[in-house]
Amino acid sequence: MVEVSTATLDLELLRSFQAAARLGSLAAAAEQRHRTVSAISMQIKRLESLLDARLLERGPRGVVPTATGEALLQEVRELLRMHDGIVARYAGRGLRGKVRFGLPEDYARELLGDVLPEFTARHPEVLLQAVTATSGELARQLERARLDLAVVLDRPIALPGGEPLWRTRPVWAAPRIANLTERDSLPLALHEVDCPYRALATEALERLGRPWHAVFTSTSIHAIERAVETGLAISVLDRERLTPAMRELGEAEGLPVLGRCEAQLHFARTIEPASRPAAQALAELLRERLRGRGPWRGAGAG
Repeated sequence: MVEVSTATLDLELLRSFQAAARLGSLAAAAEQRHRTVSAISMQIKRLESLLDARLLERGPRGVVPTATGEALLQEVRELLRMHDGIVARYAGRGLRGKVRFGLPEDYARELLGDVLPEFTARHPEVLLQAVTATSGELARQLERARLDLAVVLDRPIALPGGEPLWRTRPVWAAPRIANLTERDSLPLALHEVDCPYRALATEALERLGRPWHAVFTSTSIHAIERAVETGLAISVLDRERLTPAMRELGEAEGLPVLGRCEAQLHFARTIEPASRPAAQALAELLRERLRGRGPWRGAGAG
């Protein structure tokens, strides 16, 4: 007769594991979970013992999931999403209303993979409408009350009253296999107008007196990245977006120092009263997940 395991998984252990794996730091997970670092560490060890598997690799720069941990993380995310959705539907505490949320396209992949699905699981009765655009366009949509809240970089339009979330780290991104800096006119891959990184790149080059031209223009961050990887152009990307096919350039290659941008949370001047609690709930989740570190795993995204 085959013995059937009666082990059960404690949701609190799973939440602590998810936080540590996503943030890349036991200290950051402890802060988010309102526990001590030692308590988070003990919870992870209990979960590893229960599953008889090593889930996180610990090092001087934080923690990263093992292959088993990565697989578990995907299942944990779905399990907690389903659990929180059930609680929200049947415990009588679900929010309602409609929330129109804007975010820069460069960060959509990270937010769509984590924060927004968690919000919809917690509040299934809320109608969430998320759109991506350049920060300049998002600023205009906020001013016209077409959005309820948005994450907006503070360039090229500096909206007043924004709540700081994180500082971006723009860098010159070049193809690893080609040297494009020796050309008389620097070939750039850029977003269209109203993009903060386009403004950073062109303003820095013009201050230096360095000729440039846009060899490729697109609204898609993935198309911009591909243009760099294939050797067509140089661009300005968040450092976290660099791929193995790219390399970072700087003053040693004759390129000017780039400034930083700040990602800020902004509310529309007016929000429908019925939707205001839901908008506040999304804002609180964004603060919890993004403040000080941005959408990237680990605290180094600053």
